[in-house]
Amino acid sequence: MTTHAPGATVERISRSILVVRSHRVLLDENLAALYGVATSVLIQAVKRNPGRFPADFLFQLTATEWGALRSQIVISKPGRGGRRYAPYAFTEQGVAMLSSVLSSKRAIAVNIQIMRAFVKLRGFLASNHELAQRFGDLELRVEKRLTAHDEAIRAILSAIRQLLNPPVSKARGIGFTADLKDPAKQ
Repeated sequence: MTTHAPGATVERISRSILVVRSHRVLLDENLAALYGVATSVLIQAVKRNPGRFPADFLFQLTATEWGALRSQIVISKPGRGGRRYAPYAFTEQGVAMLSSVLSSKRAIAVNIQIMRAFVKLRGFLASNHELAQRFGDLELRVEKRLTAHDEAIRAILSAIRQLLNPPVSKARGIGFTADLKDPAKQ
């Protein structure tokens, strides 16, 4: 029997995963909500254990990154009830390390769901990459066939044009022919 944290479904977690600086990450506020703690409590636990969270496990967003996220996911601006500092982004390894800092039953259950979400996302991205590769191969084959068909169609159209407009022959007639237009030549 597995323990599930309330609202911590793989699908919900997957929707919260963002790509920042070429890393798939979860923001501190999303993790805090999943763990059922305040964001400040989560950050405080991380700051008490700085050796467990190197730069490739956790980083704070720059003002530019935070501004871009605010406009994309409609986070309120400072002074209007919003955050006063840029959020922290946890990579998959950083989230795994959180389980050693937050050791409640809920934290363990949430971490299991988060790891499943990251695995599901990796599988989805791998299958999409494979699908994209297959689509690219199909596109090349179709393009080659279309090129060959285009050349064949051009040749057919050229032959039809020649049949519709035969070249005018300037050869003289055979035998005796009279020029009826000029009576002096008769």
